[in-house]
Amino acid sequence: MKKAKKQRLALIAHDGKKAEMVGFVKDNLRQIQKFQIVATGTTGRYLEQAGLKVEKMESGPKGGDAQIAAMMVEDGLDGVIFLRDPLGIHPHEPDIFMLLRLADVHNVPLATNLATAKILIRGI
Repeated sequence: MKKAKKQRLALIAHDGKKAEMVGFVKDNLRQIQKFQIVATGTTGRYLEQAGLKVEKMESGPKGGDAQIAAMMVEDGLDGVIFLRDPLGIHPHEPDIFMLLRLADVHNVPLATNLATAKILIRGI
């Protein structure tokens, strides 16, 4: 019998939200481990330190958000948790908006806060 492929989940967090992301992963580790995880570079390093196996892309400002957006276009993601800092200024804002828009275009579940992140990992 062929083993089912793990669903792929992207985890992204702005600098002001990285601690929240690590806390979320630790609190939901059993559920998160059911997924193959991809993350932007810095977020991925924090998640690895928390004991998670992660495929790391570039950091967000260096194109990581765009890399993850491309995965959505290629049907390579089942969901995205992007803990955004709505009060921060981000030099790569166009990439962030592109990622959010492509999640809508390609019908990829997207959570941008802890409440929706909890629902997302239980629902996909």
